[in-house]
Amino acid sequence: MSAYSDLPPPQHHPTPGLPSPRPLTYNSTHTHLLLCATGSVATIKLPSIISSLSHHPALSIRLILTPAACTFLAGQSTEQPSLASVAALPNVDGIYTDEDEWRTPWTRGAKILHIELRRWADLMVIAPLSANSLAKIVGGWAEGLVCSVVRAWDTTGEIDPVRLPPRPGAADRLENAGSRERESGSWGEGLMGGGIEAVEGTHAGSRGRGKKIVLVAPAMNTAMWKHPITRQHMRVLEKDWNVSQGGWFEVLSPMQKELACGDTGDGAMKDWKEIVSLIEERLGLTASTNGAGG
Repeated sequence: MSAYSDLPPPQHHPTPGLPSPRPLTYNSTHTHLLLCATGSVATIKLPSIISSLSHHPALSIRLILTPAACTFLAGQSTEQPSLASVAALPNVDGIYTDEDEWRTPWTRGAKILHIELRRWADLMVIAPLSANSLAKIVGGWAEGLVCSVVRAWDTTGEIDPVRLPPRPGAADRLENAGSRERESGSWGEGLMGGGIEAVEGTHAGSRGRGKKIVLVAPAMNTAMWKHPITRQHMRVLEKDWNVSQGGWFEVLSPMQKELACGDTGDGAMKDWKEIVSLIEERLGLTASTNGAGG
């Protein structure tokens, strides 16, 4: 018998019309992408990103949207479908909002959603990352589910095993301390914000220690991007916490174009197709993992 206890998914999602997430499962046969969007109009590119990843059947995607991000996907137009429509896209196994975290009063022994999502994720992507969320992350805020996951990220590489193939050059930056297995036990019991189904025994497929990556694609108005406080915030992500320095953040710098507000300049989110390509590269998704390759 498994050492884990399954918890069925919640019966109702706090966001009207949005289906409850499928039970969280730590399944070594699937790659786990935690895809997040914060308060920028570039959130409307989220469905395109998801759809372009749909040919990878072994990919499980869970979404976190901030309250501001939700306003851009409310069924206003074909490029702004409802969250319920986004939830129906291939590979999407759950959509979470801030209300999911504490909608049930906590009891001793219950699991915390932002911790379990951190453990579950092989890669966290925040696209778009707004100026507001950037400031909160750099400032160490844990306000809302997205920031809580980032604040609880394993920045040492000593807590969560890395299941992905090492990036080129990673051995030069990170100490490889050998394989590390999850301890069996009641890891799956009482998860708040969604059920959990855990595989028996160890976290199979773990490749050893390292640091799981948070990939961010900032998006904001040109004036906000050029603001001196933004430069300070970006220095933290691009230098102090960057993967090139042995850190855990990878930054996709904005591009120059005409923005939704009418201004032309830097600050637009990196082209969503480039984001998809980098996600595939970081997760090791190749032709052999898509529908055509079996």
